[in-house]
Amino acid sequence: MKKDLGVQPALFPMPVLMVAAYDANGTVQVMNAAWGMICDMDKVALCIDEDHATTKAIRQTKAFTVSLADRAHMDVADYYGIATGNKLPDKFAKSGYHAEKSAHVYAPIITEFPVVMECELAEIVDSENLHAVVGRIVNVCADEKVLSDNGKVDPLKLNALIFDQFQSGYYVATEKVGRAWNAGKEIMKAAQR
Repeated sequence: MKKDLGVQPALFPMPVLMVAAYDANGTVQVMNAAWGMICDMDKVALCIDEDHATTKAIRQTKAFTVSLADRAHMDVADYYGIATGNKLPDKFAKSGYHAEKSAHVYAPIITEFPVVMECELAEIVDSENLHAVVGRIVNVCADEKVLSDNGKVDPLKLNALIFDQFQSGYYVATEKVGRAWNAGKEIMKAAQR
């Protein structure tokens, strides 16, 4: 029997994304965002508040990066979610992490995180119910240590953090249990008979 839990953001898992942009002064602004997803083969959508220092920087420079946080860097990823750039302007510098300018967009790549999407601002959706930053992915780069033999990111090597909104926890997914577009083939065959 199910029990009513009331209104809550009941999706699991959620990604742990590090969103970074240069502000008008060239300072790295970075935030931890869980409310993001791929919205097309070359686009990512981030549901982030317009008042974040990082959002303001994205509006100014029209570019940003999205890194996947991993288990090895969980403490700093969490710090980027706790600290606000509006009150701590040198938040990134105080983390001790490093950034290099993307070769593809005017945005910082935080070198410690293993996978990064380099994005141009495609649009900002601002309605009564939604504020979303949509980026066009112009490049993805990844540390070789998280790549499989076929040159693609291996989720088991990545140890990407996932966020649990129910208990406010971080987890990693480390077990492959099936293949997409394959696990349901037998049901599909039966449905077509």
